Amino acid sequence: MNMKLNEEQIAQYHKDGYVLVKGFCSTEETNKLYKVAIEDEAMGKNAMDLNDQSGKKTKLSLWFKPGNDVFGYLTRSEKMVTSVGHLLEGEAPVCHFHSKLMQKEPKVGGAWEWHQDYGYWYKNQFMFPDQLISVMVALTEANKQNGCLQVIKGSHKLGRVNHGFAGEQVGADMVMVENALKTMELVYCEIDPGDALFFHSNLLHRSAANLSDSPRWSIISCFNSQSNIAYSETSTAWREAIVPIPDEAILNWKADSLSNADFLKKENDPALKKTGWE
Repeated sequence: MNMKLNEEQIAQYHKDGYVLVKGFCSTEETNKLYKVAIEDEAMGKNAMDLNDQSGKKTKLSLWFKPGNDVFGYLTRSEKMVTSVGHLLEGEAPVCHFHSKLMQKEPKVGGAWEWHQDYGYWYKNQFMFPDQLISVMVALTEANKQNGCLQVIKGSHKLGRVNHGFAGEQVGADMVMVENALKTMELVYCEIDPGDALFFHSNLLHRSAANLSDSPRWSIISCFNSQSNIAYSETSTAWREAIVPIPDEAILNWKADSLSNADFLKKENDPALKKTGWE
């Protein structure tokens, strides 16, 4: 399957701050990814709980270096690296900053407050937001009922908005968010398993709590151009060029357990530490 982005999709990303690619992962690939997400004990052991403003918990597992596990094969796949390379500013090689498994369980999965990813990554002192991108691949259906991603179309053009703490999360200045909502379109990104949403590091986005009877799980991989230096980041994957591997690796290559992954511990997350910039 040829998943290269076309000119229209690339133009849409730069205009709106995001682009949805339907069927980026096949049904077989998505089923395998979801099975590993559920069954690999390393995911549960390394999950972090973050309280939203209402006290509901959002759960995620975050790791840096893409390994020889099924998620590493996805983030290093030719279709992923090529697509990301078309969207990032400049010609430098694509690097993997980190990936995270987002786990919103039925009835209890908390909200993510309005934020920009660069609102977090500014604390890592990455220089250029146009050289950072996130790619969310849905492992289950995402809809309004189970707290799908909401984005403000075109808000990446605002530049970085001031961020402070919202519960245990980093949230955007709500005055600017309300102004953006008056000015630009709010979009609910209802997507199917296997769909991929590519979005700019300055795109304002949030997700509501999961009050439905269905889980909402997704994998979000974040990428950086090798030319984009992070002056306050202790991990090293962000500066290591990805050597793309065949897409068939996701289904056909022998995969390791995620127990070998370099997971982030909550107490070591720089985004959760006060800097005086909030």
